[in-house]
Formats: sequence, C-alpha cells, structure tokens
Amino acid sequence: MSLSHKQKTSRQKYIASAALIYGALCWGIIWYPYRLLNETGLSGVQSSLLSYSLALLLGGMLFWPRFKRISHVPASAYWLSVVAGWTNLAYVLAIIDGEVMRVMLLFYLSPLWTLLLARIWLHEPWHRPQLLAIGLSLLGAVLMLTDGQWVWPWPQSTSDWLALSAGVGFSLTNVITRFSTHLTIAAKGMLVWLGVFALSLLILLWQSGASGMVFVMASAVAPHVYITLFIIALLLVSATLLVQYGVTQIPAIQASVLFMSELIVAAIAAYFLAHETMSIIEMAGGCCILAAGMLSVSVGESG
Repeated sequence: MSLSHKQKTSRQKYIASAALIYGALCWGIIWYPYRLLNETGLSGVQSSLLSYSLALLLGGMLFWPRFKRISHVPASAYWLSVVAGWTNLAYVLAIIDGEVMRVMLLFYLSPLWTLLLARIWLHEPWHRPQLLAIGLSLLGAVLMLTDGQWVWPWPQSTSDWLALSAGVGFSLTNVITRFSTHLTIAAKGMLVWLGVFALSLLILLWQSGASGMVFVMASAVAPHVYITLFIIALLLVSATLLVQYGVTQIPAIQASVLFMSELIVAAIAAYFLAHETMSIIEMAGGCCILAAGMLSVSVGESG
C-alpha cells in the first residue's frame, strides 16, 4: 500500500469518526429543543410532524437530482419507513416527558431485542457471550425500572413504555436494513423522515377527527418556533446522513463505541439544561446495559 493511499484511508477514517461524533452530539442534545417546543404548547406529535416535514423538504431539495431513483423503491422498503418512523416518534415522545438518561438507557436495550430477533428471524445461533449480553441487559433493565424498590420491573410510566418500544423498533430497523442493502443512504433517510411524518399526521388526524385541525395548528405556530423547528430539521438531516456515511467507512465496533458518546453528551446536557441526575441504582443499571451493548457489538464484529 502506497503512502498516499494510507494517508487517504487515514483521512477517511478521521472524517468518518468526526461524522459519528457529530451524530452522537446531535442525538444527545436534540431532546432539548423538543422540550422547548413542548413548553410553547406544541405536543411531541405536533412538533414531530412539523420538524420532519421540514426534514423531508430539505432532503427533497438536497436529493432532487436523484429523486426519481430514490422514489423507485420496492414496496417492502416501506416497512422500514413504518418501523423506523415509529422508532423516531416514540423516542421524541419519551424524551419530552421522561428523564433523559433513563429514556436513553432503556432505548439502549436494543442489542437485547436485536439478539432475540436475529435468533427468531435470521436463525442466528447464540453462544455464551450473547447469553451473557442478554443477562446483563435484563439485569440493567431490572435495576433501571425498579430503582432499588425490588418490585416487578414493569415500566412505571408512558415514557418508559415509549423508550422500550423505540428500542424494539430500532432493533427491527436494524434487522430490516440487513435485507435492504440495495437502498442508498438518501433513500433510507427519506424513508425514515417520511415514516415519522406519516405516523404523526395519522395520530393528529385521529386525535382531532378533522384534517383542518392540522393546518390550523401549523398556521398558528409563532415565527420563532419555526426557527427552532428548522434547527431540529437541520440536525435530523445532517445527523442521519453523516452517521450513515460514518458506519460505512469504519468497523462496526469502532462506530458503536464512538456513537455511545451520545450518552455522555446527553448526561452533561441533562444535568446542566434540565437539572436531572441519576440514582446509584440507575447508574448501575445503565452500566450493565452499556456493557451488554459493547459485548454484543464486539461479538458480532468478531463473528
């Protein structure tokens, strides 16, 4: 390998690492503008509809020269849109009402669901490291959900349920993506944004009972609120595309380690912006979940 080729490869890895860190930074702080919108009177579903509408608009402008190729996707690809759409919407709804780190750590139970789904759908065998990862995930979930009170570790709030369902949705998205290698990064991004938009719209129509209510809500939004929505849309579009680029350039285990810096960003932001802290028991549960995630990723990489 020539020196110039090594330098080019090294530069690509640095750029990919920076892209993943940027994505982690975005997802670690994106909860805050959503909470600010909630304080103005916009519900999580309403702010999701408006922010992902802008994301679709930005994506359409960005990928317009390739729009025909993006739009011609198989019908099966829309399952990815539905599942990924629910994942993102449930995450937003959970993060607005729940404690930031609790929601994120329950979301990070996704390796547990991925192992279970891979066993059921992909018939992948389990080995001792996978079983250890499942055990650590379950222990972490028990500690997080009980917080030392030692009752049945059932989710105690709507935000807990939403965080858990978002984690399940994220795992389903990963499994579906395994069968969607023919889709481009642009197509995947547009499908995700379309999924959140469509689900948010359906929920609002069901809640209001009339489509006019949606348009009244959009026209009643103050101008400064649209600035916040536009910032969220920029974060969504840039983070989605840069993370997709990052994971295609560096090994999966390295990408996962870098992306877990999202939790560090979220913990710092939650402490200073929302004055949220975690108990010792919740911290222990979080450590178990993180260890399980790292173990499952490292086993998958070595396999």
